[in-house]
Amino acid sequence: MSHAIRFHAPGGPEVLRWEELAVGDTAPNEARVRHHAVGLNYIDIYHRTGAYPLPMPSGIGLEGAGVVEAVGSAVTDLKAGDRVAYAGGPVGAYAEMRNIPADRLVKLPDAIDYQTGAAMMLAGMTAQYLLRRTCKVEPGDSILIHAAAGGVGLIVCQWARALGVTVIGTVSSDEKAALARAHGCDHAIIYTRENFAERVREITGGKGVRVVYDSIGKDTFMGSLECLRPLGMMVLFGAASGPVPPFDLGLLAKMGSLFITRPTLFTYTAQRSDLLAISGELFDVVTRGKVRIEVNQTYALKDAAQAQIDLVARKTTGSTILLP
Repeated sequence: MSHAIRFHAPGGPEVLRWEELAVGDTAPNEARVRHHAVGLNYIDIYHRTGAYPLPMPSGIGLEGAGVVEAVGSAVTDLKAGDRVAYAGGPVGAYAEMRNIPADRLVKLPDAIDYQTGAAMMLAGMTAQYLLRRTCKVEPGDSILIHAAAGGVGLIVCQWARALGVTVIGTVSSDEKAALARAHGCDHAIIYTRENFAERVREITGGKGVRVVYDSIGKDTFMGSLECLRPLGMMVLFGAASGPVPPFDLGLLAKMGSLFITRPTLFTYTAQRSDLLAISGELFDVVTRGKVRIEVNQTYALKDAAQAQIDLVARKTTGSTILLP
């Protein structure tokens, strides 16, 4: 028998339970993975609270790294003993062991350990599509990234800086500002005591930034629009403070013919060829030292509820992993 974190109804952290779970035989297209590390992400909170509903009862978690123990009869590009990592559906990563569609797995380079692999996949591939596909930034561009000291934020800061981009980031404290600056953020705005939209205008000489990457949602949305230059792009890729209320699209015209998009990693990696391309570019920048993955917190997998509490309370920086 294996163990996993499961929940039987949406709610607070107390709904998460450490349960025994039988892992059956692999289907023809599946691989059985024994996790060495599991990633913690804000989307896990959305699933647990019901903001993104799941059929009940359910496992939870979208990211992990481990070793393949068995493969189904139709799997040809993986074998027992392969080191693998993944991010994305189906949910259920908070487990000691699981079966997962093999086409969602990528081989983990030897130079990347399991803990780093579990910490980097979802945040790192998100950073890749934000910077390289949703709005492909160029040298000389200026960008704003909210939660610059978080898992995605620290990767975006480093990657964008390596691309010759001026990075402006928002953080909640002096400690997080120092962390963001140490990872390539040129200007760290402490939003708890500064108006971030006004500061962005000051930093850019009134011009605004080309793109805003916003994972906060309701609390930052209108201010984010104010930070954009004419024809700038608003990329809303999360809603940590809650969903953005409906608004008049005519406002985008008044503020400079702005663009807006709501991307998801799952769309960008739906095709295996895209998954391999995105993860491959991520592995490249990490192994070449362009991006460092900061695993700043670890918890036992059975203590996932406390890990989620700390994530929501903004007590974490960088990436957090759960250890089976």
